[in-house]
Amino acid sequence: MDSSADQSTDDAKTDDTDQDQSPPGRPDSAVAQLEDRWRRAAADLDNLRKRYARDLDRERAAERSKVAAAWLPVLDNLELALAHAGSEPDAIVQGVQSIRDQAVQLLEQLGYARYAETGVPFSPTVHEVVGVVEAPDVPPGTVLEVVRPGYGENGGQLRPAAVVVSRGEG
Repeated sequence: MDSSADQSTDDAKTDDTDQDQSPPGRPDSAVAQLEDRWRRAAADLDNLRKRYARDLDRERAAERSKVAAAWLPVLDNLELALAHAGSEPDAIVQGVQSIRDQAVQLLEQLGYARYAETGVPFSPTVHEVVGVVEAPDVPPGTVLEVVRPGYGENGGQLRPAAVVVSRGEG
């Protein structure tokens, strides 16, 4: 009997000390482990957000420099045209036209094709009406004139084409 009494007092002693240091199978230990995991996950998420923000800034800067570098030949050609401003006027006009063509081609390479078609039906997704005129021989809502060309397509438009359209009869 003495041995069983000794065991019960030993059990009581272990129970008192176990509250401070829970063994791995105890609920207090599981809560502490989950809390630790939660804190680590929150810290990882915060670090991921910061890294993503840095990467995004770096990618934006890289894309801006690519676009700026693509425009440098256009700028160089404009400066050449201005340097020859005292030359023959026809040569200057041809030079400016070729520079415009170069800029349009660059926009196309960037994914923004020029849109300046006439004779097509008006579409609010690619056109902006800046004028309406009577045109009895043309169906109503037909693009008669492009005042300012648009660039891009429906999914990625820089700007719509500013157009003059025909008015319906009545």
